[in-house]
Amino acid sequence: MLTYQQTLDWLYSFIDSEKKLPQTPLDFNLPRVAALLHALGDQQLRYPAVVVAGTKGKGSTCAFLEAILRTAGLRVGLFTSPHLHTYRERIQIDRAPIDPAALADLVERIQPLVAALDPALGPLSTYEIGVALGLTYFAEQKIDFAVLEIGLGGRYDAINTVTPLLSVISSISYDHTAILGDTLAKIAGEKAAIIKPHVPILTTVQHPEAATVIAATAAAAQAPLFIATLGGVQEQASGEQAEYPLDIVPQTLGLPGEFQMQNAQLAAGAALLLREIGLPISDDAIRSGLRTAQWPGRFETIAQAPTIVVDGAHNGDSAQVLLRSLRQSFQYERLILVLGTSSDKDIAGIVAALVPAAAAVVLTQSRHPRSTPTAVLREHAAALSSGPVLETSDIPPALELARELANPQDLICVTGSLFVVAAAREALGLAVAD
Repeated sequence: MLTYQQTLDWLYSFIDSEKKLPQTPLDFNLPRVAALLHALGDQQLRYPAVVVAGTKGKGSTCAFLEAILRTAGLRVGLFTSPHLHTYRERIQIDRAPIDPAALADLVERIQPLVAALDPALGPLSTYEIGVALGLTYFAEQKIDFAVLEIGLGGRYDAINTVTPLLSVISSISYDHTAILGDTLAKIAGEKAAIIKPHVPILTTVQHPEAATVIAATAAAAQAPLFIATLGGVQEQASGEQAEYPLDIVPQTLGLPGEFQMQNAQLAAGAALLLREIGLPISDDAIRSGLRTAQWPGRFETIAQAPTIVVDGAHNGDSAQVLLRSLRQSFQYERLILVLGTSSDKDIAGIVAALVPAAAAVVLTQSRHPRSTPTAVLREHAAALSSGPVLETSDIPPALELARELANPQDLICVTGSLFVVAAAREALGLAVAD
């Protein structure tokens, strides 16, 4: 039997598309993933699923929907990426990460199948193998339903090998433009490619440029299109609306921040549509699931006096929403910003949204290969800051410096990347990394 470390070493011996992003969508390969799944017995066909794509909020939407389904009494598999602290977080059943021994056993069984794949299909990535492991584990554990998050884009993502009962697209904005395109229409085209013929598609109120692409893609696939609005789920063709069984406001949600209302609307809407298909989801399950959902690292308060909030905002739009949420949710004297980003992100947009509002800025970087050097961040931040702009080479000293700068009545916000968020949680003893 492999040890857990040997298991991780093998997984990370393949192309890590999250550490070094592909240059084009075609660097992904759905036939290769389909071949691996077929070699494993196409276990993904043994249970129904929802697939969730989008730029912002797709992980939170998955967390809300998983909680609703689990509260309804279903055994629910949840596949998400990237993980915060341990690879096992990516593959969960009823929110319990896969056991290290179970993951090692799966890897031992998949190794000869990976070795036997047709070399003409090209080399597998760590992410693609992880998807195959997760989909197979869910079947072997006899789940009732799976909630599957698209990792990047949609068209070429390994999760797009699954034909779900329902497809969901959360808010679309600019991200990964070098891969997905430099307009909202191009990005929406990649996200909307998860739409399957005749499979219902649910989305939120989108920018008109993205909404047009989603509607056209749905029409071409003869996929019924639904919109999760403020008051309920509206069918585009008929205009008919089904109301949510509760007022979706921050006070009724387990995940803090007004921005979570849109994600909760999507999850509640998905639950209503799944109920129409025949799943046993009560109004009480929807209300309770939204109230009890958890998703660490997203607008999460991790310390007090001074208050420290972490959030994975990773583009300009998300950063603007984060600042509004901080102002709405907390009373504080000064904002101390701890900022680190990944190099492929909209650094200028993130900095422009957050730095002018901060009394002091501590620039830092995670140990991830894609982290942005603090010198690059300073080029963007220095002219926009009204206070000191300091630099540290790692997250623990950045937190220490921010605490030295802050008074008990101040607010420290750590943001810019989930990798930075994870390191901050670990530095404060909230988790241990693999």
